[in-house]
Amino acid sequence: MPAPPDRAGLLDLVAALVPPATSDDCVRVGVDGVDGAGKTCFADELAAALRRRGRPVVRVSADDFHQVRAVRYRRGRQSPSGFWLDSFDYPRLWAEVLTPLGPGGSRRYRAAGHNLATDRVLAAPPVSAPASAVLVLDGIFLHREELAGAWELSVFLDVGFAETARRMAHRDGTSPDPEHPSMARYVLAQRHYLARCRPEQRADVVIDNTVLAAPVPVRLPPSPDRA
Repeated sequence: MPAPPDRAGLLDLVAALVPPATSDDCVRVGVDGVDGAGKTCFADELAAALRRRGRPVVRVSADDFHQVRAVRYRRGRQSPSGFWLDSFDYPRLWAEVLTPLGPGGSRRYRAAGHNLATDRVLAAPPVSAPASAVLVLDGIFLHREELAGAWELSVFLDVGFAETARRMAHRDGTSPDPEHPSMARYVLAQRHYLARCRPEQRADVVIDNTVLAAPVPVRLPPSPDRA
C-alpha cells in the first residue's frame, strides 16, 4: 500500500478534485469540521493550491455570517440547541454568497455579513468574482439540511473532540476538556450535528486531520482529470 501523501501533496490532490467551471460560472467548495478541526488553515492552503493551478479563488468564512447576539443567545447563552439552531444566518449566506457564486449566478457577492467582535451587521457594496472562480468556504455545520445543494465539492475534516478541545484551549483559552460544563453549548450541539447529518458520509472528501502535519485521506473520489 503506498504511503499517504504529505500535507502539501494531499492539498494538491484535493485541489485536483475541484470540478472545472462551466462557462463563466463559479464552483463552490465547502470545508467542514467541528470547532478546532483546522478548517480555516486547510481552506487557506487549499485556496493557495488552487491558485498555483491557475484558478481564481474567492475565500469566505461562515463565521462572517453569524446571527446577531440577540438571536444567537435567545435560548440562553449556554444552550446547545441555541448554538445549533441560531448561530448562522443561512438565508443571507445563500443570498449573498452561495446563490451569486452558484450555477447561473451573478457573481456579485459579499464576503461578510456580520462582525462577530462588534456584533455589527455589515452591508458593504457587493463585489464581482472573477469568471470561473472557485469559492472556498470554511465553517461548521456545512452539511446540514439548510445548505443542501450548496457544494460542487465538499470536504469534511474528521478530528475527535479531545484533540479539538486541546487546540481551542490553546487558541481561545477555553477548557481543554470537551466534557467540561463550559464546553457543553458547543460540543453537545456539534455532537448533535454529527449524529443527525452524518457529514462524514455526505462529504465528497473526508480527511483525518488529527495530526496537522500529516493529514490522512479517508475518502478521495477520482480526480476529474483521471475519471
